[in-house]
Order: sequence, then C-alpha cells, then structure tokens
Amino acid sequence: MYKYIITLLSLCCLALPAAADDLQLQENHPDRYVVVKGDTLWGISGKFLKDPWKWPKIWKMNRQQIKNPHWIYPGDVIVLDTSSGHPELRLLRETVTLQPGIREEPLEKQPIPTIAPNVISPFLSQPLVIENDALDGAPTIIAGQENRVVLSPGVKVYVSKINEGDGLLWHVYRNGKTLTDPTTGEVLGVEAFYLGDAKVSKYGEPATAEIVTAKEEIFKDDKLVAATETPFTSFVPRAPDGQVEGSIIANYSGVNEAGPNSVVTINRGKNDGLEEGHVLAIYRNGQLIKNPQEKKSGDDNIPAEIKLPNERIGLLMVFRTFERVSYALIMQASEPVNILDIVQTP
Repeated sequence: MYKYIITLLSLCCLALPAAADDLQLQENHPDRYVVVKGDTLWGISGKFLKDPWKWPKIWKMNRQQIKNPHWIYPGDVIVLDTSSGHPELRLLRETVTLQPGIREEPLEKQPIPTIAPNVISPFLSQPLVIENDALDGAPTIIAGQENRVVLSPGVKVYVSKINEGDGLLWHVYRNGKTLTDPTTGEVLGVEAFYLGDAKVSKYGEPATAEIVTAKEEIFKDDKLVAATETPFTSFVPRAPDGQVEGSIIANYSGVNEAGPNSVVTINRGKNDGLEEGHVLAIYRNGQLIKNPQEKKSGDDNIPAEIKLPNERIGLLMVFRTFERVSYALIMQASEPVNILDIVQTP
C-alpha cells in the first residue's frame, strides 16, 4: 500500500533577514517537479526561482538547517505552495508499507549535489593553499628506484621520513604560484601544485612508497602531504550573512578570461566569513573616462575624470575555503570574467 506524506523540509523559523516577497519566481515555473538522477540543487532552484541562490528563503531554512539540511533524493517530488500568500517549497515523499516475506533492498540512494561534482571534485582535496614555508618540513622524496629521474606510476620511491600511524595514502605536491592581494600586494598563500598520489609500503627513516597516480611528472625533492577524506559537497547555495567584497585573483586554467563552469580563486576566505555554498555576484569595475565638463567650466573643483558604475556580469559560488582565499565556480556569466573583477554579496 502506498501513502503520500507531505513534509516540510524545514521549520518556518527564518534566520535570513530578507522578506519572502523579494523572491521572484520564474514565469514558467512548474507547480511540482520530480527529482531525477543527475539533477543538481542549483538546477532545480533555477526551475522555480530567478535567483537560484535564494533557495534557503523559499524553503524557510534557518542557519542550523543550512548547515545540516534535509537532503533531496531522486524520486522526491518538490511542490510549490502559495496558499499562505508567499511561495514555499515542500517535499512530497512516497513511503512503502512492506509485507512479511523476502524483500530486496536497493543500494542506498545518494542525495543530489549542489553543483555537478565532476567539475569541482579535483579541487576538494587538491590543489592546496598553504603558508609560504608550510611544505618545508613535509616528507620529501629523496630518491627513486634504480636512481630514476622521472617518477611514474608503479615506481618505488624513498621518502625522508614517515612514521607508522602517519597514514598510508599521500598526495605529492610541489610549491606553485604565490597568491597576492591585488590591492595591498600582501602574500595570501602559496598554491601547492598537485602532482599525484603515493602509497606507503614501509614506514621509517627513510620510508618506502610507490607512486600510484601521476597527474604531472614527479621528481626528487617533491613533497608528500597525507591524503584526507574528500568532504561532502552538497552544501546549500545562499548569500553570505554580511557584506563581503573582494576580487578574482587567479583563473585555475591559467588564461585571463573565464566563463561558466570555470574555477577561479578569490582573495577572501574563512577569515572574512566565507563558507562553502556562499554565492557572490561578479562585477566589472567601471571605467574612468574624461569629464567633458572639466575643460569647459575651468573650475578646478570639477574632477578631470568620471568613474562609470560597476556592471554586474555574473554569479559564482564558493565551494572550498582557506583562511584567506577561496575557490569558487562561476555559475553564470553574461560576458567573459577577468582577473581583478570584483566579487561581492549579491
């Protein structure tokens, strides 16, 4: 026997200050939507809302529920409810009453992610933003099997020191580019370049390991960092609680211009209140133009140049934060996004 149970995804206690009437629904929004495998939270949000990052407001989620949300799974039905005069989304789930006897249990369903995981998964554990000298004391490759210079998968390597209990799987890194603040010139960190993975076969000083994977060529003097479990990626897209303003300081692809699904680095991080899931608007800095009134009037008080307004050109979502920088994925862009473009709370 089948029974349908409508449940609120979350309580009606709001922690977000904006009122529900600033929620703009899509003109062709559905009244209900059945979640399918391959959906993302951002994509479903866009079916109902013009601003997908306002997702917590239409669910009436408070701060605690944002950090520990009730996940949405394939097969769930999302219903738009406007009976209160304000749009709300509710979850319709189907439950099954089982009869005695043999039953087959399907594999555990996975909740839908916020954004396509294949785009950001390499960035969840690597690259690594570190302090300038953080790798100096890390385990170091001191030699390769049979004095090989290029260390490829399957090759045995010798490492300065790894103690038993330090871990079995390790990432191989090399110091990469230095990240600096474009305004102050201050060094924010070093982006350690991920090279591959190694597995320890013998602990000690030196230790023995085997190169398991190699994204780039690995050499003597490259560093090892203990592998960590990849964090869960289904964070909730939303605006920061306060005003955040920063700049795009790097495009991970190495080119000057970026577009949707490009990963960029911004000069704001945990110290600035940023969290995974925070959405920021991207603005192009307004140009300075000559003031046509300045010469005509002869008045020294009239500025020689006028700054045009900043123009909003897109949205990005933060998916990994460090102390002073963050990685973000460009979700929308009306024109190419450049290094030094401004990011701020939408």
